Amino acid sequence: MKDGKRFPIFPILLITGGILILIGVAVSIIILRLPDNRAPLVDSGADIPNPEMTRVSLMEAKDAYETGAAVFVDVREKSIYDRGHIPGAKSIPLSEIEQRKGELDPNGWILLYCT
Repeated sequence: MKDGKRFPIFPILLITGGILILIGVAVSIIILRLPDNRAPLVDSGADIPNPEMTRVSLMEAKDAYETGAAVFVDVREKSIYDRGHIPGAKSIPLSEIEQRKGELDPNGWILLYCT
């Protein structure tokens, strides 16, 4: 400023602050209105097959595998089992479980898996 007058900065700060607040509110509204497309980790309304069977965590299964505490049974069809499976897992397709359950120790820890 050539004439030595200072330009008042306070109104500019107020206007800038107001604009930033309005932008923040607008972005918040937009984000809150976006649909939540994430799939739930557990579908509490879904029918869980064989609810009487105990589920184990991945860490429990890993420990059982590493220590040999459990027998792993792949219940997928043999052709899928042949493409890849947990090393040492027994192949008993789900459609054959009833007929072949005698192959498993009823007192042992048996972990069935299909993926």
